[in-house]
Amino acid sequence: MSPRPGLVLEIERTTPPILFHHGEGFRFEKLPSGSRVVYPNEPLKPIEDVEGAIQDALLNPLGDKSPLPDLLFSGMKLTIAFDDVSLPLPPMQAPDIRGRIIEQVLDMAAAAGVDDVEIIAALALHRRMTEDELRHAVGDRVYDAFAPYGQLYNFDAEDPDGLIILGTTKHGEEVQISKRAVESDLVVYVNINLVSLDGGHKSVATGLSGYQGIRHHHNVHTMRNSKSFMDNKNSELHTRNWRQGRLIQEHLNVFQIETTLNTDTFPSPFEFLQKREWEMNAKDRAMLLGTKKALDKMPVSMARKILHGIRAPYGLTSIQAGEVEAVHEVTIENVYKQQLVRVEGQTDILTMGLPYVGPYNVNSVMNPVLVACLGLGYFFNLYRGRPLVRKDGVVIISHPTPWEFHPVHHPSYIDFFEEVLADTTDPEIIEQKYEKRYAEDEWYRHLYRTSYAYHGVHPFYMWYWTAHAREHLSQVIIVGGESKAVQRLGFRAATTMNDALEMASETVGRQPTLTHIKNPPLMMADVV
Repeated sequence: MSPRPGLVLEIERTTPPILFHHGEGFRFEKLPSGSRVVYPNEPLKPIEDVEGAIQDALLNPLGDKSPLPDLLFSGMKLTIAFDDVSLPLPPMQAPDIRGRIIEQVLDMAAAAGVDDVEIIAALALHRRMTEDELRHAVGDRVYDAFAPYGQLYNFDAEDPDGLIILGTTKHGEEVQISKRAVESDLVVYVNINLVSLDGGHKSVATGLSGYQGIRHHHNVHTMRNSKSFMDNKNSELHTRNWRQGRLIQEHLNVFQIETTLNTDTFPSPFEFLQKREWEMNAKDRAMLLGTKKALDKMPVSMARKILHGIRAPYGLTSIQAGEVEAVHEVTIENVYKQQLVRVEGQTDILTMGLPYVGPYNVNSVMNPVLVACLGLGYFFNLYRGRPLVRKDGVVIISHPTPWEFHPVHHPSYIDFFEEVLADTTDPEIIEQKYEKRYAEDEWYRHLYRTSYAYHGVHPFYMWYWTAHAREHLSQVIIVGGESKAVQRLGFRAATTMNDALEMASETVGRQPTLTHIKNPPLMMADVV
């Protein structure tokens, strides 16, 4: 069968078992006859002349912006900010597109005589990037020219001298932003739109903000009223970000650069993960079975190291620059062109396998809170229009869900899991009772600023991300997960898929419809 974009397969008795990602390994599941599997689109053809495309975008901006060289002059302050290690996933093969863009921006700045330049990894409340991670993102040339002199660095959302309040929106939302950005004559933001919630005003309004600003949109009310984070027309997160971003535009001159990538996700020898099960040849099947057997036998720490070493051969599918909103409109069209898959109708049960990596455990551990966030905050929300699973339906997730945390990256997650979720899983109670204490804790603040820890409040926001899905669903069941960890999350643990389907029948009946989403590569369901 030749590859077809946006394929939705109906399971028959003779259909091969479906490959589920399962953390640092894989499972094969035989789904009931009549179930559907939604596969990602084929990777779009990439742009061949990447350097030419970058130059064209910088010289022919969208909206009311002048070409970048016309905005640069001797004696100015130039700040370049870029998306951090949370995307793309997996990280892309060198050279990273961020570094290629930054190099051209710097060449134009040098030609204009600009010598006051600072380059900032826009972390928001994420952990600091390591030297290797920064070097990979910007490239050796940029890193060696700027990092040793303190001109390339991680944003610090807790630096009392590095942040200012620009003002307050008409809805009473404080806008907190990097002081360096405000003092700059021009801020160039370099973005990768891995999914449609990325980019736009979110880049600066979140990436270069601190807790005082971010708390106005990363809260329970916002998440519950964001009916798909990926569908900006139905996202309260988008609405609140845009309000802050428009106030920022009144004070800052922002030149936005956004890129989109295709779904060419897995390099050799992992190409088999790109293929649909029945399209695999003998070599693919041998590699799949051999890889599964090896990952199952080796220590999890070794499997994790191997998988986190994967670098994706993404191809650039678009680049646009200029005024933030004009740029983002084109970007979203290109994201949807790659990721949207038309699906007829909702389902009673939605199944998904979670891979080893999400936005907040790069080179780290997928702890139970992040399992919940990836499954219910991200994969559940990969839809436009209506959720793929109906109201009061069931989500079944495949993941080992170990009671395990990275002690350096996720210290506040450990306490959140041990203290907060042991008390309650209700997001509103958690927000009212615990958030402020964790957000302002001096030890978490110290670890965020000086080590490689996520901000103290970060696990709260990841839990809030699950609020919409939790309200929508009657059950969440995790197959193959550590039972005590799953129960702490407020979910149900099942040993096998058959067990999970039996448990799901308690609320959706004995003859439910079932749909499986095959991620990664990434796809979005356009539910009609």
